[in-house]
Amino acid sequence: MRLSIVSVIMLVCVLVCPAAAQTVTDQIQMVQKAANTVERLRRDPAMQRDLDARLAKARAVLIVPDLVKGGFILGAEWGTGVLLARDSAGRWSGPAFYSVASGSVGLQIGVQDAETVFVIMSEAGLRAVMENRFKAGANAGVAVAHVGGGAHAATTSNAGADIYAFNKAVGVYGGASLDGSGLLPRHSWNAAYYGGNPVPEDIVLNRRLDNPQADRLRDVLAR
Repeated sequence: MRLSIVSVIMLVCVLVCPAAAQTVTDQIQMVQKAANTVERLRRDPAMQRDLDARLAKARAVLIVPDLVKGGFILGAEWGTGVLLARDSAGRWSGPAFYSVASGSVGLQIGVQDAETVFVIMSEAGLRAVMENRFKAGANAGVAVAHVGGGAHAATTSNAGADIYAFNKAVGVYGGASLDGSGLLPRHSWNAAYYGGNPVPEDIVLNRRLDNPQADRLRDVLAR
C-alpha cells in the first residue's frame, strides 16, 4: 500500500506540479528560499553549532525549504529541494532541482511545514540521494540522523551518519512517521534554469553547467 501511495504522490509532484510552474522565476525563487533556509537554520541556537560543523565537512547538501507533512489516516510528505555537491577544492556546484515525496497509512492527523537541510557527509549518501535510494527512517544502505525542532528521534546515533537532517518545523503532526521517501529530479526545472536537457550528474558531479544566480546560495554554504 505504501508503495502505491508514494507512486501516486511522486506522479503528482513530477507531472502536475511542473506543469503549473515552468518559468525561470520559479527556479530563481526556490534557490533564494534555499539560501534563506540555510541562513535561518544557522542562526538557530539549537542547531547552529552542529550544522556549521557538518557543513564544513559535507560532501553535498539537499535543501528543502518547504517540506510539508499532512494527512488524516492517509499521510503524505512533499516538497521541492535543491541538491549541491562540493568538490575536493571545497567549491560548491550549481543546484539541481528535485521533488521529494512519501506516503504512509496509519493513525495520523495534522499538518506540518518544515525547513529541512539534509547534510550529506559521504559519497555513499550522495549516491543514495541521486539514485533515489534515500529513505528517511528506512534501510537505504546509509545511516541517517535527525537534528532540530520538530524532527523525529534520530534513526542512528549522531556519530558517523552518512546524512544529517536538520529540521525546523511549524505546525503539529501526530502519529506514525512518514518513511519511504522518494527523490526524483525535476527535469523541467533543471532545463528551465540551465537550458538544454541536463541530468543532475551534469550539474552536481561533472559541473558542465552553472548559473550565477546561485552564487548567493553557494556563498551561504561556504561561510
